[in-house]
Amino acid sequence: MLGSLHGPWLAPSAGIHPWRFRYQIPLIFAPMSEGEETNPIVPLSANARRVLGVLVEKAKTTPDNYPMTVAALISGCNQKSNRSPQMSLDENDVLLALDELREHGAAREIQGSGRVNKFRHAAYDWLNLDNPQAAVFTELLLRGPQTQGELRTRASRMYNLADLNAVKSVLDSLIEKDLVEALSPPGRGQTFAHKLYPHEERQYLEARVEKQSAKSSAVPAEQKDAIDQLISRLDAVTSRIDELEERIKQLES
Repeated sequence: MLGSLHGPWLAPSAGIHPWRFRYQIPLIFAPMSEGEETNPIVPLSANARRVLGVLVEKAKTTPDNYPMTVAALISGCNQKSNRSPQMSLDENDVLLALDELREHGAAREIQGSGRVNKFRHAAYDWLNLDNPQAAVFTELLLRGPQTQGELRTRASRMYNLADLNAVKSVLDSLIEKDLVEALSPPGRGQTFAHKLYPHEERQYLEARVEKQSAKSSAVPAEQKDAIDQLISRLDAVTSRIDELEERIKQLES
């Protein structure tokens, strides 16, 4: 746990800038067993998920450069390695994402040297993660849905996962916390995803996984056509959202 790192030297979080915060996303709480605390399951935008993933990753892999400035976050979000999909975020995109994360208690702002504000994540506290869980969850944030084998290879740069059984154990614990789910049936190539996707993106993922499964199985042509049509509609909706967000950026500039 990183609770010991959140000492009194942390500056109080600055107020959220209403002109930068684009969406109000409702909190959705997982079912709570008697006598247990629940974790907040909050749908995050794609940019906020990328920024959160970068903050956790860099805290592990380059601790000397952590906490991070906005400039460092832009570079980390847009880097070509260990990222899927590729992004091209600018300063405004990152600031909006940070506001979104701070609104939900997932990131914090501190006063850096030379009056440059820096940011750190609060993912361990926010989602109640330990080190192996954070490593696997971060890879899902940075690269999207993956198999156990892919997660073992990629997450091991943040935490050593001895074998696939170790990955399975971590995934099982994340599933129990209602933070991760399987997108495909058990067996070779089973794919896992985090549960911070908004509803529209979640539908898109399901359709893509179903289409990939349909390619390797004897699925009636009518069903394949229906899947393709769903993906096309979701692509069109996503494209329209991107256009509207670009117009908002132009109006705000």
